[in-house]
Amino acid sequence: MSAVPVAPLASLDELWFQVSGTLCNLKCEHCFISCSPTNDSFGYLSLDRVMQLLEESIAQGVKEYYFTGGEPFLNRDLVPMVEQVLQVGAVTVLTNGTVLKTDWLKRLRAVDQSSRYSLEFRVSIDGPTPEMNDPIRGERSFERAMQGVSLMCEYNFLPIITMTRTWDEADDEQILGQFREVLKQHGYARPRLKVLPRLKIGAEAQRTAGYNQFERITPQMMEGFDVSQLLCNHSRVATDKGIYVCPILIDSPAARLGETLQESQVDFPLVDGACYTCYQYGSICANPSSKKMEA
Repeated sequence: MSAVPVAPLASLDELWFQVSGTLCNLKCEHCFISCSPTNDSFGYLSLDRVMQLLEESIAQGVKEYYFTGGEPFLNRDLVPMVEQVLQVGAVTVLTNGTVLKTDWLKRLRAVDQSSRYSLEFRVSIDGPTPEMNDPIRGERSFERAMQGVSLMCEYNFLPIITMTRTWDEADDEQILGQFREVLKQHGYARPRLKVLPRLKIGAEAQRTAGYNQFERITPQMMEGFDVSQLLCNHSRVATDKGIYVCPILIDSPAARLGETLQESQVDFPLVDGACYTCYQYGSICANPSSKKMEA
């Protein structure tokens, strides 16, 4: 067996669009790619570029699409991008929920209703109170995100609320229970919650600590392992600087695989600490298949 474990690309099922690059209206203390209002390491994707990639992805058999950043809604073309992509596959938008506008949600509700594919939102809020969330995500970010969730519910979107675990795992039940009650008070009757592990790279490595040397995947660990649990086995991410293996590793030069989706269809060496977290918890970035059933 090779001394370096690798993940093959079994099939290109999911394509991520890094539509706002590393630009975000927030500066979260645990962001694994250190997004902020001034981090322009990666820039916006244009509508033309997304349409070009969409055409290529159809030929490659992509089934689901994700829009991420940074904060995707900072890209003024996000809504028309989603309108176009939702015609050919399921879409998930990852957002912090703080910059939503009624007109955007109205348009997105209309296209969602006319499409055979589903439109999902994932909203990042790191705890059920401002006291837990705001020290990590910024002053008043909890209040603004909850306003965004309420607005989504008004348009019958049921966002997945994601939170990075910055507390002891033993406190999960109590924190999730409290969060459900808070969300119900904001009009979200049956909230969906997803707890994510910390990725100890980027800003999080500065906030706490990076990965230890032993936190790496070994060839022995891959024996008998279901490699489909790794995002890189069935997904790629498009940035303004090319195609990368996954949205977690865009800061790693080795994770850039080419300019086209075709060029990106290669095995990837699992040498990063973040690969170890993905190994432990599975495809933490992706959702289950969200394609609608035909009536």
